Amino acid sequence: MADGLLAGERALVTGAGSGIGRGIAAALAAEGAAVAISDLPALREAALAAVPGAVFLPADLADRAAPGALFAAAEAALGGVSILVHSAAPRRAESQTALAVTEAEWDAMIDINLRAGFVLGRAAGRAMRAAGKGGKMLFVTSLHAETPRNLPHYSAAKAGLTMLTRELARALAPDGIRVNAIAPGAIPGGGFAADVEAFSRIIPMRRPGTAADIAGMAVALLCDRFSGYVTGTTVAVDGGLALYNWIPAAG
Repeated sequence: MADGLLAGERALVTGAGSGIGRGIAAALAAEGAAVAISDLPALREAALAAVPGAVFLPADLADRAAPGALFAAAEAALGGVSILVHSAAPRRAESQTALAVTEAEWDAMIDINLRAGFVLGRAAGRAMRAAGKGGKMLFVTSLHAETPRNLPHYSAAKAGLTMLTRELARALAPDGIRVNAIAPGAIPGGGFAADVEAFSRIIPMRRPGTAADIAGMAVALLCDRFSGYVTGTTVAVDGGLALYNWIPAAG
């Protein structure tokens, strides 16, 4: 789309094989961006079906060498990256207390969410600064970043990613590089595996969210027309769910 809100942009989207990541990737492409999408190899067909014309770059971000290699591959495939969206996260159940999470689960969650976000964000920041044309980054965090909700490894990873967003924003703002985050509410699909019906009863808007709800805000935050003076912030897209600590503490 030559006249789209993101025409001329070149975007790398992680976690684009399903759920929120796939929705964001499709929305960016619909607004004119050239898109490289990344996820596990098994999700290649699902990702490409949702984002026709995209470049698929397989990566397992639990592999510590993968994030840096992925960014380099995206730069080569697109001729540079002007937008980074980090949405990848392991699937999880909304019911694990701090005593139940294993060290392996902790490591995978931190590596895929936080460590990969750091490596990708640092690489993108350096490349965008060197190019001298500004840039945009968007991290998908969570309501879990602000309130304990029986998912300690996920909450800790997303809290770290929230602060990483602010640190990158502060470091890169003088270079015209904006860094923001979205905190989704209950969005079925992808990594979310809780009781949707039960959640809907306590969401003020009385429905779960959709990937399209998140994707619309992603476009707004990545578009200079609407958010050219916005950086270092996290926007909750949750139908009002942040008003509740929705999972009671376990005994």
